[in-house]
Amino acid sequence: MTTTTTSAMKLDYSTDSGKSFDAAVAAVEAEAAAHGFRVLYVHDVTATLAGKGFVREPYKIIEICQAGTAHEALQKDNLVGLMMPCKINVFTDAGQTRISALRPALIATFFPGVGLEDLAAQVDRDVIAIVDAAR
Repeated sequence: MTTTTTSAMKLDYSTDSGKSFDAAVAAVEAEAAAHGFRVLYVHDVTATLAGKGFVREPYKIIEICQAGTAHEALQKDNLVGLMMPCKINVFTDAGQTRISALRPALIATFFPGVGLEDLAAQVDRDVIAIVDAAR
């Protein structure tokens, strides 16, 4: 599996999970709540694609948000909303359950000069902690 990089930071934070697919999804949801995030939506990509005749291994996108942090980010630049909410993907690849998240710290690189660095870095640490605890 390849990972794209922006500057010196990887685009994603990904890890294998020792859990089943469903257990990993449940763990991400529970850990998000434990870290002060709300699960806004869980998109079952496999079901969506199956409805269009495509078959793939299990894949869910879990969208999470902290309202206060989101408000603070949007106060700095409304266009930050294009990169919200945070997404954590759980999927299987050749039978192996994987958990992957877009690195929130990268958001600051798309909006230079608006002061998102500290906020994005904190959300990045939180998202990484969620992934690590859920695996």
